[in-house]
Amino acid sequence: MPRALLSVSNKAGIVDLGRGLIARGFTLVSTGGTRRALADAGLAVTSVSEVTGFPEMMDGRVKTLHPGLHGGILARRDRPEDRAALASHGFDLIDLVVVNLYPFVEAASNLAAPLSALTEEIDIGGPSLLRAAAKNFRDVLVVVDPADYPRVLDEITARPSPAFRFEMARKAFAHTAAYDAAIADTLASFDLREAGFERRARTHELPASLTLHLLKVGDLRYGENPHQRSAWYVERDARGLVGGLGHALLLQGKELSYTNLLDLDAAARLVLEFDEPAAAVIKHTNPCGAATGATLAEAYVQARDADSLSAFGSAVGVNRPLDAATAEAIASARVDALIAPAVGEDARPILARRHAMRVVVANFDATLAAGIEWRSLLGAVLAQERDRTVEADRPWAADQVPEGFRVVTKRRPTSDEWAALRFAWRVCAHVKSNAVVFTDARRTRAIGAGQMSRVDAVRAALMKAGPGALKGAAVASDAFFPFRDGLDEVGSSGATAVIQPGGSVRDSEVIESADEHGIAMVFTGRRHFRH
Repeated sequence: MPRALLSVSNKAGIVDLGRGLIARGFTLVSTGGTRRALADAGLAVTSVSEVTGFPEMMDGRVKTLHPGLHGGILARRDRPEDRAALASHGFDLIDLVVVNLYPFVEAASNLAAPLSALTEEIDIGGPSLLRAAAKNFRDVLVVVDPADYPRVLDEITARPSPAFRFEMARKAFAHTAAYDAAIADTLASFDLREAGFERRARTHELPASLTLHLLKVGDLRYGENPHQRSAWYVERDARGLVGGLGHALLLQGKELSYTNLLDLDAAARLVLEFDEPAAAVIKHTNPCGAATGATLAEAYVQARDADSLSAFGSAVGVNRPLDAATAEAIASARVDALIAPAVGEDARPILARRHAMRVVVANFDATLAAGIEWRSLLGAVLAQERDRTVEADRPWAADQVPEGFRVVTKRRPTSDEWAALRFAWRVCAHVKSNAVVFTDARRTRAIGAGQMSRVDAVRAALMKAGPGALKGAAVASDAFFPFRDGLDEVGSSGATAVIQPGGSVRDSEVIESADEHGIAMVFTGRRHFRH
């Protein structure tokens, strides 16, 4: 009779699997908690100790590290000498290995867990069993995912194909690789102090080595252009995050494209800057409009109408569950893709009228927690902390200049101008550099994005807005004005306040231009490039 070795941390589906294996002629061998779960369900199961002749030791630390198990897994069925060696020691073959590992990832998500507790969650025997079975996949079927149990039973009924065996082996090696990477990344966050090993308060240090375990979500229709192949992957790190676009749900609409995902990412990043209801309208990863409002519907309409021409065929992001009023406003325009943290039941039939529109739900909370992001280069990878305008997390006031900021002009911003500058600064951080953004306190009025010179970024915004449309606006620049010509153009628009990092060798000339135009200007000492 064929034998199956079952030893799982995640017990989901294991009793049904065991029952199905017995019905197909298997005998079951199992360890500790898994054996008890099977026996409690009335299934005949042999303990590992009976196979090895040794009891489980050290509270289960040593139980499967034995040639009675590994020999039965690694023996090559087409080698008589392997089978003879096994028989000489009284060991039998093992034909199926079902293992998933100690919940180290879940334990590591508790940032208060001491190192001693985490090391107890490092599985030793499990990865060894998986690697042995996966190595000998031609003769031994290896299973790590409870979701695969029904397929496993179907395959056993029909005799597992070489392709299925190989698929399961690759999945097992990917499972152990991700497990080891999670351990390495977590241990890298501990330092030896006088009081013992302590986890650093900042858990997103850039490590000496970086292991990414990426799982394919699916193939995309094509990349940025039809001749480019493309796929979508998700990374599951040591904290076990399951949010963001890697775990998004497509509620309706056409298949998501490469560019859709880039635009939805840009939209989500921008609206996550705000606690109040916020909406962003995105084209080619740049906002053509962004706004906050008393309601989500108000925020969306203001964002859309900031540049209604460019909003045609856009991607939209909101930071609140989508309600019926907002859905009506969105459905009245041509929107290609929408991302929200949730969609209300009353909003869904309204959105369905635009059946081609892609509607995506994603958990933004987990996205906020992700501290490191990566970008590929030719032959290399860049890693950095995700940029956020943390200096704008709290409201700004005329009588309380934020730490590190300087008012450098003769005139100080008014209370209304401080509010508008704060909004402009948060939006500007999400516009491709060189970026200059004109706003009031709750909506964009004109955006100059991705220009090769800063004065051209100002001119692009002025061109989009039209004559006289920017009077009284606040202006944010993502980096310093290198010459006074940019400020002169801002002054000609009728804008009254500017926020920028400062730091140009010609800052004095730029300040002089601001004073000549009666503009209040603030230096932040901090820039927000977006490339």
